[in-house]
Amino acid sequence: MSTRAARLLGRPYALGSAQLPNRIVMAPMTRAFSPGGVPGADVAAYYGRRAAAGTGLIITEGTYIDDPSAGDVPTVPFFHGEASLAGWADVVAAVHGAGGRIMPQLWHVGITREAGKAPFPEAPSVGPSGVALDGTEGAGEALTAAGLDRIIGAFAEATRQAERIGFDGVELHGAHGYLIDEFLWDRTNRRTDGYAGGPAERARFAAEIVAAVREQVSPDFPVVFRFSQWKGGNYDAKLAHTPDELGTVLTPLADAGVTAFHASGRRYWEPEFPEWDAELNIAGWARKVTGLPTITVGSVGLDQVFAPEMFAGGDAHAGVSGVEKLLDRLEDDEFDLVAVGRALLADPEWARKVLEGRESELVPFSKAALGTLH
Repeated sequence: MSTRAARLLGRPYALGSAQLPNRIVMAPMTRAFSPGGVPGADVAAYYGRRAAAGTGLIITEGTYIDDPSAGDVPTVPFFHGEASLAGWADVVAAVHGAGGRIMPQLWHVGITREAGKAPFPEAPSVGPSGVALDGTEGAGEALTAAGLDRIIGAFAEATRQAERIGFDGVELHGAHGYLIDEFLWDRTNRRTDGYAGGPAERARFAAEIVAAVREQVSPDFPVVFRFSQWKGGNYDAKLAHTPDELGTVLTPLADAGVTAFHASGRRYWEPEFPEWDAELNIAGWARKVTGLPTITVGSVGLDQVFAPEMFAGGDAHAGVSGVEKLLDRLEDDEFDLVAVGRALLADPEWARKVLEGRESELVPFSKAALGTLH
C-alpha cells in the first residue's frame, strides 16, 4: 500500500449530501455509445467497473438536456425521456452497487452545434449572439428571452430528474466554449441586454441556471459547476485575466447555490496567474476567491498534456506519469478533489492501482481506448 497516496487521495470527502469514499473523480469524457440517446447495459457496466475499482465519484459524459438544439451527435446520451432516464437509473444502480457515487454532466453545446444534424435536424444552432467561437458573426441564432427561459427550465428539470433517479448530484457544463461558457466569454457574448457587459453581467445566465436548478432539489444536493479559461480550438482564451476578475465571474454562481467548482485546466501543475502566485493552478484560485471546494483536472497521471490529436487523427498516445507532485498540492489544500480523464479511460483500475502503490502496472492511454467501453 502506498501510504502517501492512500493517506491523501484515499481520504473520504463530504460534498454536500454526497459522501465520497475518496478524493478520486472520473472526469466527464464524451463516449457516444448510446444509440438513440439511451444508455444501455454496456454503459452501466463501463461506469460500474470504475466504481468497483475504487473511483470515488464518477461524473458522466456530457448528457443532452431537453432542448432540440442541445447537441448534434445522436449517440450521445439524453437526460430526458422515459427510455433514457430508465437507462440512467440502471447506471446509478451499477455504480452504487460497486460502492461509488455518480453525477450526470448536463450539457448544451450552444453555437458549436452544426445546424441540420441529428438527432433533431430541424433545430437551429443557438448561442448568446450568433457569434462563433472564432468570432465570426452570423453563426446560428441569438437566443431570445423566451429561449433563455426554456433552456434554464430544461436544466432545472434535468436536475430534478437526476435526484429522483438517485444520482448523487449534478454537474453543469459551463466550460470549453459550450452554451453556458459562450455567455461567460466576451468574444461570443455580444448581447445588448442584461446578460452582457462586464464579467458579472455575463455570468447572469449561468447564475440563473444554478438558481433554477437549486430550487428543484434538496438543499444539500450537490451542484457542481465546470468552467474553463480555454475553449475548443483556442487554448489561450481567458474568462478572467486576474484573480479579481475570476472572483467576479464565479461569485454570482457561488451565491446562486453552486456546491463546488470543477476547474478545467489542460495541465494541473501550471500556475494560472503567475504574476500573483507562482504555483496556484486554476482550481486553487477558484477555491481561494470563492471559498468553495474545487476539483482539479488536467493531464493527471499522464506524461503528455491534452491535445486534440489525442482524440482525433494520428496514433497519439500518452505514457504514465506519477502522482507525487499532485499529492504535494493536495496536501497543501490547493484543491479538494482530483479528476482523472484519459488515464482512467485507458485503465479502469487506475484508482485501485494508485492507492495501492502499483503505478508500474498502469496501462498507458492510447487512441485504442476510445473505440470501446472497456
